[in-house]
Amino acid sequence: MSSSYDKFQKRRLITSYFSVVLSIFLVLFLLGILGLFVLNSKKLSDDFKEEIAMTVFFKNEAIATDLNLFAKELQTAKFVKSSVFVNKKDAAKMHTDIIGEDFMTFLGENPLQNSFDIHLKADYIVSDSIRKIESHFRENAMISDIVYDKQLVNLVNDNIKKVSMWILIISGFLTLIAVLLINSSIRLAIHSNRFIIKTMQMVGATKAFIRKPFILRSVKLGLVGSGLAVLALISSLIYLNANFPNLGILDDGLMIGLVLFGVLLVGVLITWVSTYFAAQRFLNLRTDDLY
Repeated sequence: MSSSYDKFQKRRLITSYFSVVLSIFLVLFLLGILGLFVLNSKKLSDDFKEEIAMTVFFKNEAIATDLNLFAKELQTAKFVKSSVFVNKKDAAKMHTDIIGEDFMTFLGENPLQNSFDIHLKADYIVSDSIRKIESHFRENAMISDIVYDKQLVNLVNDNIKKVSMWILIISGFLTLIAVLLINSSIRLAIHSNRFIIKTMQMVGATKAFIRKPFILRSVKLGLVGSGLAVLALISSLIYLNANFPNLGILDDGLMIGLVLFGVLLVGVLITWVSTYFAAQRFLNLRTDDLY
């Protein structure tokens, strides 16, 4: 009879441990995915911003020296990511390929101008910064016009702000759920040992002495759960990088490492705090309240 009861208790204990590890794993895996999404969403939004081109057209009077000086200015400018010089002859050829016929045969001359297609760095793709850059370029007397999609710039920035706000709200909500789920699982695990806790207290054991083994056990479970979450996250990153190499998911190794370390840290921290307060609750209960 005693052996049968011991086996039952052992199975219940294993089930309790498994539920704690599973809860920690699932919650931290979701939090890790969200963290990696936030990390890569910034990169994706920056890449999208940097695809918006500013085209600077030069007057026909501009000579090669003027174009070379401007090209050198772009190379040293802190706000320029990349720039490409488009000769008006090449521009005419591209237009001919697009429309399917040579428009210069009707006009008798090439109406297009030499230009530079400039891609700015993401931090400068905001209305105020672009206006300042545009004003700076217009100081050059040889520049005839500057063209970029102003509405697209405003639209991109507005949508990124909205998405960032929702990501922040969802992150906070998932973090709260993570704490509640892990805390609930740990409290249930400690609840099954409430009589042991009270017995130890009655024979003179201090609260710190009683709490210590429970905290150590929960931290170990937290490390197991968060370790599994980290392995699952690494596997997901490798899979995504293999199937979508253009995203460059593994490019920022430092930030990815920080997210993974954060998952481990959160797993240990939440289990430690939850166990401390759960054990303290049963330590403070009267014997009659245990039933």
